[in-house]
Amino acid sequence: FHLPPLQSFLVQVSRRASHLARQQYDVIVVGGGHAGTEAAAAAARVGAETLLVTQKIHTIGALSCNPSLGGVGKGQLVKEVDALDGLCGRAGDWAGIHFSILNRRKGPAVWGPRAQLDRQLYREFIQSELLSTPRLTVLEGSVEELLVTEPDPEEPGHHRVTGICLANGSQPISASSVVLTTGTFLSGSLFMGQTSSPGGRIGDAPSSAGLSQTLRERLGLRIGRLRTGTPPRIVKDSVDLSLAELFPSDSTPTPFSFLNTHTRCKPEDQLPCHLTHTTPGVERVVMESLHLNCHIQEDAKGPRYCPSIESRVLRFPGRQHQVWLEPEGLTSDLLYPQGLSMTMPPDVQLRLIREIPAMHRAEIHTPGYGVQYDFVCPTQLSPALQVKNTQGLFLAGQINGTTGYEEAAAQGLWAGVNAARWALSLPAVMLSRTESYIGVLIDDLVSRGVTEPYRMFTSRAEFRTSLRPDNADLRLTLKGFEEVGCVSSLRHQEAVRVRDSLQDALEALQTLTVSTPTWRKKLPNIHISEAKNTIVTGMNMLQYNDVSFEIWPHCDLQKKEIERIQKEEKMSLPQDIDYFSLPVSLSQEVREILDRVRPSTLGAATRLQGITPAAIVHLLNYVLHGNHIRRSESLQDPINLGSQL
Repeated sequence: FHLPPLQSFLVQVSRRASHLARQQYDVIVVGGGHAGTEAAAAAARVGAETLLVTQKIHTIGALSCNPSLGGVGKGQLVKEVDALDGLCGRAGDWAGIHFSILNRRKGPAVWGPRAQLDRQLYREFIQSELLSTPRLTVLEGSVEELLVTEPDPEEPGHHRVTGICLANGSQPISASSVVLTTGTFLSGSLFMGQTSSPGGRIGDAPSSAGLSQTLRERLGLRIGRLRTGTPPRIVKDSVDLSLAELFPSDSTPTPFSFLNTHTRCKPEDQLPCHLTHTTPGVERVVMESLHLNCHIQEDAKGPRYCPSIESRVLRFPGRQHQVWLEPEGLTSDLLYPQGLSMTMPPDVQLRLIREIPAMHRAEIHTPGYGVQYDFVCPTQLSPALQVKNTQGLFLAGQINGTTGYEEAAAQGLWAGVNAARWALSLPAVMLSRTESYIGVLIDDLVSRGVTEPYRMFTSRAEFRTSLRPDNADLRLTLKGFEEVGCVSSLRHQEAVRVRDSLQDALEALQTLTVSTPTWRKKLPNIHISEAKNTIVTGMNMLQYNDVSFEIWPHCDLQKKEIERIQKEEKMSLPQDIDYFSLPVSLSQEVREILDRVRPSTLGAATRLQGITPAAIVHLLNYVLHGNHIRRSESLQDPINLGSQL
């Protein structure tokens, strides 16, 4: 492992606009969280001169909530971001202090690589990477509004973004494309008990009101409101860990990055986690303090899969809930109580925590709090994460209605890639849900939208057996190098080496032919029927459950289905179809959904809520055999769609 020097980092990059070497960039990224850092680094790797604007330099790469990375579904996203040369996987390997593979007893398709992180080490790694990235400049500042002008008539859209204005009144900064990764800061409000204040994270101000106004009024985007929260941080020495269940890390840490053979933290230096549970006393404190908790009474939707303890008690009364006590760093004196997100007054938080035996004498270092913030309904985005009605404007992260570092990082990388390609006059690139979890994530967002903060699960991926954590490099790195342009030649060479080695191994297995009696002698623990007495190849032996690579035959079965879906995905639906005048049998409701979302492909249309199978059949037949009707042209002047497929 090598980490660039950090001593002069803040001095080098904390510059005001008047000291910028230039006022024109290809790409401007707003926000220095997980989405913003991946977007800025990806745009620069593609070849765009990139500016990252963030409110505070020292919070770049901060783990705002939980000190962990990965998990079931989320770990797959981290592996895919790494396969596309992103930052978070390598940062996790540098900062990890407790590595584990979740769901190890199940099949590899649902394994979840996960790590507890040292907050300081993670932040230092991300900052160092950005500092050493060519074509990337970092600026400390607050964006007041977007610069918007008339659109390019040759491209779809009603507006065109041309840059940003900073809140300090300095000269505007121009750019061909802008990526907004505002996280919880867009009109953010913090809640604790009955008090609220502007902000997206404790100690930081929200994004300017001018930015929200530009999105809502100038661009006419549909804006919603979501909420999230964080638990209090507990003084480690005040907790009796002997009263909690010990959970050690894996004896051999598994790195996130395909470039790393080991993690920075040695196996013997890893820290354990501990598990405890809520008690009836916890539920009693929640119920007694509801009148003091304005956040939990708000209408904004909260995360179903990572709810506050108040939401859990109200939804599941009388039930015991898990609380994970997670270390925050190798030298940190704090614990993170995963599962105890809360927004009640600080004194009530202390009462609640002390109802748990392991924390009966616990002290709170920082109280928990809630956050409410604006998000843009993501059905207004294309699969490139570009706002459909605004040329050059891309959105990524919680502004699109997601929750979690990993979901933000994945979106950030893909938005940064496409923002750079837009600025460099290159065509947008897409990822299918058949080839990646990132594709599943983006397709779910732009096709279905969100009604609550979106979180990735393996169950969302139809082809999860093929989209495993261990083959993300084979699925994406070659494409990232050859088609996307965001992968270095070093990483590409390594992926090619792995691919060729695996191919050689598979060919060797195919040519290895042995009789079943011989196989029974060589593999005595594998049940091979005595009735069989034939010649079997090593490849055929993979069909037995206890033989390595046991999922390979199933992957072959999925291959044909994936090819069929990919053909469907490639059937383009022109963005100027007049769905209301389409001469096919579609209900008014279906026409309204198609007109509002305007899916880019037939495959995306199939996943829209409210679109019936019969409607898809009619639409498919029309795409294959009929004409499409442009909004700007009459029914008497149709254009043949076949030439566009």
